[in-house]
Amino acid sequence: MHLAAFVKLFLSFFFFFPENINRKAVRENVKPGWHYFGRKMDASDFEWVMWFTTFRNHILFALSGHVIFAKICSMVSPKNRSLIYMLYGSLAVLITMGWTYITLILSHCIILYSVALVKRKWLCFVAGLTSLATFKMEPFNTWQEGFVTGSFDLQDVLFYGGCGFSIMRCMSFALENCEKKDGNYSFLDLIKYNFYLPFFFFGPVMTFDRFHEQVSPVLRESNNFRTLEMWNITIHALVHLGAILVVDVFFHFLYILTIPNDLKLLKQLSDWSLAGLAYSNLVYDWVKSAVMFGVINTVSRLDHLDPPQPPKCITMLYVFAETHFDRGINDWLCKYVYDYIGENHDAIFKELLATICTFSVTTLWLGPCELVYIWSFFNCFGLNFELWVAKFFSLPPFSTIERNLMSEAMSRRIRGLFNAVNFWQIILYNVLALNSLGFAQLVTKRLLLKGFPLSTLSVLFVTYCGVQLIKERERRQALHYNDEKQIC
Repeated sequence: MHLAAFVKLFLSFFFFFPENINRKAVRENVKPGWHYFGRKMDASDFEWVMWFTTFRNHILFALSGHVIFAKICSMVSPKNRSLIYMLYGSLAVLITMGWTYITLILSHCIILYSVALVKRKWLCFVAGLTSLATFKMEPFNTWQEGFVTGSFDLQDVLFYGGCGFSIMRCMSFALENCEKKDGNYSFLDLIKYNFYLPFFFFGPVMTFDRFHEQVSPVLRESNNFRTLEMWNITIHALVHLGAILVVDVFFHFLYILTIPNDLKLLKQLSDWSLAGLAYSNLVYDWVKSAVMFGVINTVSRLDHLDPPQPPKCITMLYVFAETHFDRGINDWLCKYVYDYIGENHDAIFKELLATICTFSVTTLWLGPCELVYIWSFFNCFGLNFELWVAKFFSLPPFSTIERNLMSEAMSRRIRGLFNAVNFWQIILYNVLALNSLGFAQLVTKRLLLKGFPLSTLSVLFVTYCGVQLIKERERRQALHYNDEKQIC
């Protein structure tokens, strides 16, 4: 929506002021990059550097091995493909992390499986969240990490990633077992689910009911799959490759992650440049999530699974209810916490309770700290504030005026005003988690206080125009969907 204008501002800034790359706060976060262009690379994001630079070959080797091994064995014994996936995943984890790590994971699996047999949801939540807390809080996380022998650069990331996602999967298994009316799922079902390698270390979380349903049937590849589905997978892979190249350009020219570390430099930027920087940080995080989950999802699609989709683009977000950067965790939270407690999300008290519980679990998942507490509070408030405003304007005389005196288009335009404000609330609340409290405070002061009224109103006007375009696109998509539904 605003990306082209903001990219232009950043490019002009760094082409005309190249000396900024040598500032201390910037220099510490860059490393040698494209020598033939004379550009250094922004290395602030450890996760991206890990995936596509430092450990790229290791990750590609493990995922390629899964694809080749799983495909060959699935052709030989399609009935046992889920067991084959589990054996390869367990072997890969064993070789990478050692037998003590496997034992630690299995011990948590056994505990949560035992709790699942009781078929009490509250007990499953207590046991699961307690297990998760042992990996997120001292001294329990350090104590458990001490069981893993050896030392290599990726060990901490793989340890906490594998443990955290394993607990979430075990909780999903336990909660789905509570819903099973006849008997229980077996412990082997849990192990097959947990040790599926593409999802094990980095996610996304796929709820047990979906995984079990998709991986259980006997595989029958049709000609239609080999043509249409493989074509779709290839297209997605090429799109992700293109996105990786775009992010690489960002890292070598825009430095959008490093600039927020230099508050002195930020104070020299215009209000529009600051707004663009905040927006671009969220766009980058969305692209990163879409690409990393997209790579994993491409592998899982080759196994005939339908994994969680990439997150919705930040440009398309103007309501808190749709804001997320990990659709797997979002689906998990919605199914087991948010929708379960909030039901239809129409009652104010139930919605408040649902959001508090949801963000409490999210805070534990992210790791309790001051920044996460602030992020959770503001996003919880934003989600509830949306409902309060909607409830207020649904009362007479507002509802009467909208129903009797306004056209659908006019109603949509007025709602767009609130959505434009909401859009920047989402930006400012979430930039906390991506950068720092100081950067978020600076952007807020410049846009709301020092930049008022010119910068504030001009940014909101451009945002409003973008929101209207998005709402019109969504309206046309809904009409097209309804037409297709009537034809069917």
